[in-house]
Amino acid sequence: MPEGDTVYLAAKNLNAVLAGAELTKSDFRVHAFATLDLRGRVVDEVVSRGKHLLHRVGDLTIHSHLKMEGSWHQYRHGTKWRRPAYQARVVLETADWVTVGFDLGILEVVPRDEEHTVVGHLGPDLLGPDWNRELALANLRAQPEREIGLALLDQRNLAGIGNVYRGELCFLRGVLPMRPVGEVPDLERMVDLSYTLLQANKDRSTRTTTGNLYGATDWVYGRAGKPCRRCGTRIQHGMLGDSELELRDTYWCPRCQT
Repeated sequence: MPEGDTVYLAAKNLNAVLAGAELTKSDFRVHAFATLDLRGRVVDEVVSRGKHLLHRVGDLTIHSHLKMEGSWHQYRHGTKWRRPAYQARVVLETADWVTVGFDLGILEVVPRDEEHTVVGHLGPDLLGPDWNRELALANLRAQPEREIGLALLDQRNLAGIGNVYRGELCFLRGVLPMRPVGEVPDLERMVDLSYTLLQANKDRSTRTTTGNLYGATDWVYGRAGKPCRRCGTRIQHGMLGDSELELRDTYWCPRCQT
């Protein structure tokens, strides 16, 4: 599932071609909005909120979430799409651009003054103007017995961290993802590091937590059975989830993390 920085960059790219432009065509390929026609309306802006995308078009908001397979593309008219047309869920066109949302996990249109019904549950956005470090810490500490690896993924605590950042943050802070929040030393530094990493990666297509943009971009994520880049111990892999979050792959170094 795309992380907050991926969604932020998608919103930034869409905003660059859509903001201030009049829609010449809208084609919603989902049953609930198949008859909705936004031609003639002006796109005010496209913004991200955690892992959610919001196209603000007059008094309406197009809300989308990429989930596992989704993506938004921008094309010049006449350019061949990079994904098959049957995967398109919505097409928004202007005089200059064609933007396509493929395999979106969520696609809906809500009144703009009701955006809170789709994103109001989210905690402070690590990449948003509402970032609030103290509130994020308070949210995490509200469940001291919960595993830190699950608490970081819970978008109600702080918005933007996905599976990759979860694993990398726990490694960089030397904490097992299964360790309870209440036993994590210096939780403030983990939250600060999450902010630093997402901010550092938000404007580039290649994500890195190691500082290396070419090759070794991750410390532990996806590296099960391979030697730890720091100590050489084999990286472990397991599944972590609870009644609120589905099971997800998690990776850790049994020597560097305690």
